[in-house]
Amino acid sequence: MNALTISLDSVLDISDEQFFQICQKNSDLRFERSAQGDITIMAPAGSETGMRNSDLNADIVIWNRHKKLGVTFDSSAGFKLPNGANRSPDSSWILKERWEALTLEQRSRFAPICPDFVMELMSPSDSLKATQAKMQEYQENGARLGWLINRKDRQVEVYRIGQPVEILKSPTTLSGEDVLPDFVLDLASIW
Repeated sequence: MNALTISLDSVLDISDEQFFQICQKNSDLRFERSAQGDITIMAPAGSETGMRNSDLNADIVIWNRHKKLGVTFDSSAGFKLPNGANRSPDSSWILKERWEALTLEQRSRFAPICPDFVMELMSPSDSLKATQAKMQEYQENGARLGWLINRKDRQVEVYRIGQPVEILKSPTTLSGEDVLPDFVLDLASIW
């Protein structure tokens, strides 16, 4: 199964609480909701993609444990973006002060915040166009740095606020720049 997008907005208005409950009761699937209310249902990632995504997350978690600058999230975490969309990046990070400004109730649901850093690792079944649109949405909602890693084409698209997308062909490393200071991702295991 690739992803299935359904539009219920014209027939059914699903509240944030109802959407959260749908996600909780179907934890074997991943759900996202666009700002227009369209719901995308995604099957779990394949084992190969899941393994690589786990490695990427581990690198960010280890860096964050040393730096203690923020909090990290894997693909099971959902966020309510300022535009109203509910998204779950494959990996994300939020500056500690921004995270701690949220209430405990907000943190226990889909936190109403856009991560400072987001990463999407494309699965073989992912649509490049749809994933690029999602990355653009993160950028428009406040993500300061985003990486779209496309293994099939061996390229990375780097998203930064106020700048055009930078496309890197077969990079060996990626810099966390000023968002993830001193973080360098080795891409050898990804390619």
